[in-house]
Amino acid sequence: YHKFPLSLFLGAEIRSFINTPRILYSQPGVVKGDTLIDIGSGPTIHQFLSACESFKEIIASDYTYRNHWELEKWLKNEPGAFDWTPVVKYVCELEGNRGKEAEKEAKLRKAIKQVLKCDVHKSNPMDPIVLSPADCLVSSLCLESACKDLNTYRLALKNISSLLKPGGPLVLSGVLGCSFYMVGPKRFSCLVLREEFLREVLSETGFVIQEFEVLLRNDNMDDSSDFSGKFFILARKE
Repeated sequence: YHKFPLSLFLGAEIRSFINTPRILYSQPGVVKGDTLIDIGSGPTIHQFLSACESFKEIIASDYTYRNHWELEKWLKNEPGAFDWTPVVKYVCELEGNRGKEAEKEAKLRKAIKQVLKCDVHKSNPMDPIVLSPADCLVSSLCLESACKDLNTYRLALKNISSLLKPGGPLVLSGVLGCSFYMVGPKRFSCLVLREEFLREVLSETGFVIQEFEVLLRNDNMDDSSDFSGKFFILARKE
């Protein structure tokens, strides 16, 4: 899949899943509401595990139907669905709910209402479906893979921002300085992002950055990607 797990949205916290898990703390309770939209969900559910405690309705989205199929298999608890039990257990422990993995999975399956086709290059990324603006927008490792250059990234960010209510939070995470990454033997290109550009483009798009955290690359990491660091942003739409 053109996606690999990087981050976990945890209430107002963002937790990294690459190598040794690290934690970036935000003020609790600042990210909550009725509806959350995830842009570029891939085949993963880890980003929703704690979000389902803060939002009544979650809308997952991805460009490829293969990822839709994988998500739907898990939602319907079908044979052959990916087993997320170790990750669910880890999140429950972080939340102080050890042993409540079954309840967590049931709550998440109930919270994810739709899995939609998403194209960030369209003015309405969910076209032809028109959604009411969400209370929160989340995206991890999507735009840098979907955009060929910085101007395209600008337009894509503007497009997805139309899905968010004024005043709503955007939780954006990804990688800095990355030109490629490997998924098994397959090599994928990636748009090289810098912190200065991200700050500039968010401001241009009408966001006020509340938190911008960077984790620098560990020298012991393998050569499956050339990224220099990971970024985690909490911003609000003006």
